[in-house]
Amino acid sequence: MIEIKDLHKSFADVEVLKGIDITIRDGCVYGLVGVSGAGKSTLLRCINGLEGFDSGSLLVDGVDVAALGEKDLNDFRKNIGMIFQHFSLLERKTVLQNVTFPLKCHGVDKEEGRKRAIEMLELVGLSEKVNALPRELSGGQKQRVAIARALAMNPSILLCDEATSALDPNITRSILNLLSKINRELGITIVMVTHAMSVVKEVCDEVAILDHGTLVYKGGVEDLFLRHQEVLAPVTGSDGRRETEAGEKAYLLVQREDEQSVLSRVALGTGVPFRVVWGGLDSYKGKVAGSYLVSVRQELSSDFERFLKSSEIEWSENVGRTAEEAEALAEALEAK
Repeated sequence: MIEIKDLHKSFADVEVLKGIDITIRDGCVYGLVGVSGAGKSTLLRCINGLEGFDSGSLLVDGVDVAALGEKDLNDFRKNIGMIFQHFSLLERKTVLQNVTFPLKCHGVDKEEGRKRAIEMLELVGLSEKVNALPRELSGGQKQRVAIARALAMNPSILLCDEATSALDPNITRSILNLLSKINRELGITIVMVTHAMSVVKEVCDEVAILDHGTLVYKGGVEDLFLRHQEVLAPVTGSDGRRETEAGEKAYLLVQREDEQSVLSRVALGTGVPFRVVWGGLDSYKGKVAGSYLVSVRQELSSDFERFLKSSEIEWSENVGRTAEEAEALAEALEAK
């Protein structure tokens, strides 16, 4: 388990992490999301001690990272693998030599290291490339070699810093499938830094969103997209909401995979007219779900709520923004 409490980190006069509180469960695929400069890569590097921090605490499997000396820190890092956006392979070494490199550095027996490396290359689907050089590989194959290398020391945690950002969509999907397989079969905790919400929806169990060093959301991925889309602003540039008209009341209706269409249920179950402001279905780790913001005239809202309370529909009220509120927000932003 990774336990981060009230973590602060500054570079010169710029505070890049502002009181971060996150707990990452064993065996979880956890996303750290934000635009460039949000602090997510710095936070990732704090986890394995590549960056120090100013205050707060960071425990990995009960070990206080800040209290480790140089030797203990090197031993500690054996348990944490890391992969990067640009692969960082040794260009003059073969695939097998790249994967055995960290084993050699830590004094692992040559034959044992070779056996371990071949096992990892089989896991990532590159057993036929053991003697190839990096220049002979595609981008996706290079990243698979990097993953095999990160797994060579048999870590319990794998840190991924924008591991799919340099890859095209099809290769990205294959790498994400591989990471899911590693998590599922080996039980490795995976922490993924990304700016792409598609990556989060594809593989992550939980997610934290950072905005200029501040934690604006932490929790389940499905709950984020179904109930808390307004916190996506730092990543998408949109607040995830749409305006309702003056004199209307707004309701968020949640649609889960195994349920009848929520819009059909509302339309058939109540005679109250309503308007779909925004919404739709999406896929989260292969499950189809979504949410709809609907609006009802204020004078009819009591009848509409009465129906919702008597149904099994998952809903909440007042998540919309009125036209007046939207205009006031626009004026406030212009004033800045």
